Amino acid sequence: MYIEEAKNFVGQEVEIKGWLYNSRSSGKVQFLLVRDGTGIMQCVISQNDVGERLFKDAEKVTQESSLIVKGIVKQDERAPGGFELVIKDLTVVQIASDYPISPKEHGVGFLMENRHLWLRSRRQWAILRIRSTIENSLREFFNERGFILIDAPILTPAAAEGTTTLFETDYFGVPAYLSQSGQLYMEAACMAFGKVYCFGPTFRAEKSKTRRHLTEFWMLEPEIAYITFEENLQLQEEMISFVVKKVLANCKEELKIIGRDTKPLEKVDPPFPRIHYRDALEILRQKGKELKWGDDFGGDEETLISNEFDKPVFVHHFPEGMKAFYMKPDPLEPQTVLAADLLAPEGYGEIIGGSQRIDDYNLLLQRIKKNNLNLENYKWYLDLRKYGSVPHGGFGIGLERTLAWIAKLPHVRETIPFPRLLEKIYP
Repeated sequence: MYIEEAKNFVGQEVEIKGWLYNSRSSGKVQFLLVRDGTGIMQCVISQNDVGERLFKDAEKVTQESSLIVKGIVKQDERAPGGFELVIKDLTVVQIASDYPISPKEHGVGFLMENRHLWLRSRRQWAILRIRSTIENSLREFFNERGFILIDAPILTPAAAEGTTTLFETDYFGVPAYLSQSGQLYMEAACMAFGKVYCFGPTFRAEKSKTRRHLTEFWMLEPEIAYITFEENLQLQEEMISFVVKKVLANCKEELKIIGRDTKPLEKVDPPFPRIHYRDALEILRQKGKELKWGDDFGGDEETLISNEFDKPVFVHHFPEGMKAFYMKPDPLEPQTVLAADLLAPEGYGEIIGGSQRIDDYNLLLQRIKKNNLNLENYKWYLDLRKYGSVPHGGFGIGLERTLAWIAKLPHVRETIPFPRLLEKIYP
């Protein structure tokens, strides 16, 4: 039996294979908290029930030792999860000696060095289960709507976001780069399948130490042929609302473990507020931040803007010069592009960036040259504008930042099993 299935086995004898999370003793009764990856169950062993030898074996079991327990499942509202196991037999698989992460407080630096073990803690267990739910719900959202999953390459010859944040490697004598985004490939795929998405790791060689940045992170990127800018924003609203509702419905215990107040999440329903870039500048000015037209927003600015709203908010129509080369100018406001960033509430900042893409060959060629990009690397991308070009758009949602907001975590390093940071590649 897995611990999460306990409610189905009340009154029955079962076997649990797991690890000792913690224990305490009360004379001739011991309380063993056993975890098996699906949950934690209080297991009670009495010397009167099992005899002195087995009782003493239980006393020797240390934190994170592996063991197999057999017994009867009982319902008990006072126990973790509402059920406990009355032990009839116990087998020690391996004794863990000197386990480094004790129940006392540890510094984050120490815990990060022991990330492979820190994953076993209750809080990290809960966070990564929420991550799994978010991943599954994102896939479910797009699969239900007929999107085709297309896997984008990790090694690429060209940049999607900017040539200054690339990890370069040697590809049989020619330079190649770890992918910053699968978007350009999704643009090719949407011309074949109509609506597609990719979901995988992306890499940015940014020398940043903020609480929002990782050098390796996961991103889901849909791309849709014939979509309008407004339809793109509506799709993002529906997706975020869908994901949040799935987490609220399926991660009640995990949210409780991490102490997340779910009331703010219950407000996440479309429509989301929309503000023009110029209006965002005015909000910042009123908050004492004097930025001029064309200045980008950092984490502090995004926090100030998002704190004005109790839902995610779109900031749209950025100046043309501050966004990527492929973003389409607004015909009615050509100094801006049809792009939007979605800022999460509660001060979490950007979780989605999206835009309408340039669909005109000559304009895209001009932009590639203006940005001093190697034309040879983008010939295939230009082909998409030569052979049946159509209006199209999409976006990218960062999994780790989304999880940080939904779980209300202070730093993205807890949102991924093995974070890659500026000075962190171990373990």
